[in-house]
Amino acid sequence: MTTNETIWESRPTALITGGSRGIGFELAKQFAQHGHDLILASRNQSELQRAADKLHKDFDCTVTAVSLDLTASDAPETLFSQLQAQAIQVDVLVNNAGLGDYGLFVDSQLDRQLDLLRLNILSLTTLTHLFLKGMIERGNGRVLNVASVVAYFSGGPRWTSYLASKHYVLAFTRGLAKELAGTGVSATVLCPGPTATEFISDAGVGATRVYRWLPKLSPSGVARAGYHATMAGRTTVIPGLINKVLAFLGELPPRVIAQSVFGFLSRGSA
Repeated sequence: MTTNETIWESRPTALITGGSRGIGFELAKQFAQHGHDLILASRNQSELQRAADKLHKDFDCTVTAVSLDLTASDAPETLFSQLQAQAIQVDVLVNNAGLGDYGLFVDSQLDRQLDLLRLNILSLTTLTHLFLKGMIERGNGRVLNVASVVAYFSGGPRWTSYLASKHYVLAFTRGLAKELAGTGVSATVLCPGPTATEFISDAGVGATRVYRWLPKLSPSGVARAGYHATMAGRTTVIPGLINKVLAFLGELPPRVIAQSVFGFLSRGSA
């Protein structure tokens, strides 16, 4: 622990959405090995139970598995009410669950676009609002929102809704972090670049130049960086030097140059 990290009076609990695989599962491992009990929320029941069993076995922590679809409009309130009924206190909220989509917006499936926005924006915002008040009242807590390095670009073709949703997560977390100053609660946004997870196949981005040309980070390395930044109370963390450069370039004026670079890297193979 660094001197800026929270000193917990008792064993804390971390709620991790999308915690059954990829970066979410690696984040769960980080919190478990650093003394946290866990709540994992995910849609796939069998995958979720396997992850919960492994974490309990490997780290001897309490793992509560909650299977629900966070794209449903009432899912965040259902999750909050269920944990309240079980008197489970959430000390760390990790909004990791997210959905990607690649391709021309006009050719996309509208249902998937709306699910993306509900999960990446509305669910994250609702869960943060529900759990934040208790953290502030206790004077102790952490919120970690998982965005992406694409959040630093003002817009990008073929990733239209996904990029916009992650841009929201970055801006939301930055603003929230300022509001929380002096409360004992902090907000952190994790912005990974290309990472070797199921997202590549789920979002259909494997053939793009960015995923073929740039080195892919390991989920464990991304999670480690996210965990330590969260517990140190840092507002933003971008794992990997190349991704830091991309984020810097994305915010440089004129934005049209960054958008052109993004468009080039986001194209698929010829």
